[in-house]
Amino acid sequence: MWKFPGGLSEPGEDIGDTAVREVFEETGIQSEFRAVLSIRQQHAQPGAFGKSDMYIICRLQPRSLTIRFCQHECLRCEWMELSELASIENATPVTSRAARLLLYGSREGFDKIDLTAEEFPAVYTGLFYKLYHRELPDSYKTMAGLD
Repeated sequence: MWKFPGGLSEPGEDIGDTAVREVFEETGIQSEFRAVLSIRQQHAQPGAFGKSDMYIICRLQPRSLTIRFCQHECLRCEWMELSELASIENATPVTSRAARLLLYGSREGFDKIDLTAEEFPAVYTGLFYKLYHRELPDSYKTMAGLD
């Protein structure tokens, strides 16, 4: 089955950093985090260490294109057109749906599908958190002129 690269986050590792690291480890492709695309949640799955599982799919921008895949983790690795991946029979349902979301975003604008990250100071001095959401217009970020 075709699927996107993925894996577990390290303790304290941000979502985007995990996606970039996992893609590099499995494919050798350098990339940059752009947005959260979707979240899959499931419960009571074997191999989930007795925990509920959240699989977060991120949209990345490649910084390199030459594939050097890890043969311990992948049987095969290749670039594929989104339209092909969206319609291919031997892709996981998550991969097929993510490919369709990406195809839609590439045609209609990623602002229609992306959850972007914005960093805010936490209530604890010196700590920060990231809030993932659809992009807000600047006027709504500051509430200037919204009477």
